[in-house]
Amino acid sequence: MSSFMMLTIIGLYFIVLLVISRVTSRNESNANFFLAGKSAPWYLVAFGMVGASLSGITFISIPGKVGVENDLGIMATQFSYMQMVLGYLVGYLVVAFVLMPVYYRMNVTSIYSYLAHRFGKEAYKMGAFYFLISRTTGAAIRLLLVANVLQEFAFNDLGVPFPVTVAISIALIWVYTFKGGIKTIIWTDTLQTLFMLIALGMALYLITDALQIADGSLVSTIVDSGMSKWFFLDEFSTTGNHFIKHFLGGMFITIGMTGMDQDMMQKNLACKNIKQAQLNMMSFSAVLLVVNLLFLALGVLLYLYAAKFGIDVPKRTDLLFPEVALRSNLSTAMSVFFLLGLIAAAYSSADSALTSLTTSVCVDFLDIEKREKAKQIKLRKQAHVAMSVVLFFVIIVLHYTLDLTAIGQLIFLAGFTYGPLIGLFAFGLLTNKNTHPVAFPIIAVAAPLVTYLMVSNSEDWFDGFVFGALHIVFNSVLTFVLLWLASLPVFREARNSSEVLDR
Repeated sequence: MSSFMMLTIIGLYFIVLLVISRVTSRNESNANFFLAGKSAPWYLVAFGMVGASLSGITFISIPGKVGVENDLGIMATQFSYMQMVLGYLVGYLVVAFVLMPVYYRMNVTSIYSYLAHRFGKEAYKMGAFYFLISRTTGAAIRLLLVANVLQEFAFNDLGVPFPVTVAISIALIWVYTFKGGIKTIIWTDTLQTLFMLIALGMALYLITDALQIADGSLVSTIVDSGMSKWFFLDEFSTTGNHFIKHFLGGMFITIGMTGMDQDMMQKNLACKNIKQAQLNMMSFSAVLLVVNLLFLALGVLLYLYAAKFGIDVPKRTDLLFPEVALRSNLSTAMSVFFLLGLIAAAYSSADSALTSLTTSVCVDFLDIEKREKAKQIKLRKQAHVAMSVVLFFVIIVLHYTLDLTAIGQLIFLAGFTYGPLIGLFAFGLLTNKNTHPVAFPIIAVAAPLVTYLMVSNSEDWFDGFVFGALHIVFNSVLTFVLLWLASLPVFREARNSSEVLDR
């Protein structure tokens, strides 16, 4: 596919998104921008969340990981990723029946308001700050992936520098979200999820046809490929793909990246009531299980196709799917649907991330709800621009510093940024204790640092032990334990003495 055709398709795609934005943002208000007026149909939220949760990382990175070795013990070969997906399902149950009832009962706009109610301002600001770090990093990795593909297959031929490619990508998101916010995104995510699933279906059909796989023999072909093993139960200590590590890691990642993430929860809070939000979460998780399995099946087919037609597997296996779709002789239809699926998957996650980051800045740090009505919309738009600029610079930094596959980057970094959030929320929900306000920021820094030291040196210190995805579990538990220790009488007495001195 030529660069001109690729840019034409992208342009037409964004024209459709702009039309949707125009329609959904007619009654512009902060209530619609932040929570869609709490009137979003649950089935639209559920369907749209599939694309937002999967993103371009699942679309490209998961198929590419099927046939290769691990980077840091975080992801594994073959279908071992399904071990993590099973952990996701348990995590979604926790989110739906433990966390969401708390958020709905408190009628929050920002979920970190719970921390203010439970612990006070310091914990509240700490939770919101970690969300900003987590979601900015996650959104940057997702957009970096699609920007790399567009740069490699389109903009390089036109002599466009990579930073310009990134700036264009972010500007397009900003244009169709700056007025409608979450109300617009619920509808655009629905369209984008549809495009992504159509692209997945077309890829499976066309590659199966090119490989001349007979009707009814697709499953046996995948099984016979030697790349379809699900469960890894050997060598718990020295490998990162053991079932327990993946399952627990997946469960904690979901609790953090969905249940304690303003981005994902903002869509659930846009539903009319808690019952619809829970129905949304359960139906969404069931679809997610099937879709992840199909992407792994696609990965097997991509490797078989590459082997049959002499296509070299790129060193960055994230690029295998685009290599087959855009540069092989598969078909023009495959190129078109791949491109639509890629930008749909990438932007369905990034646009909601930009909106939720804007929400967090406005509500958690700028106290927008306490400002004069006339100034609220202006302040929100300024925050939206500011977060767009921040996202741009983070993408550029990650582009020149990280060298893992996209899924490896996301899960590895998420373990450090979401761990303190999980530990803090768990301490609030599972105990009735509190601690000195100074302890919150200290523990928020100490727990990830200790976790990083442990992960970096575990093989030397603990006879070859590899954390894998367990580092998010360790980080969460360590945060909880440190908060509990800080609530013991000796620290409580110090807190009381400090409060007396302050008075």
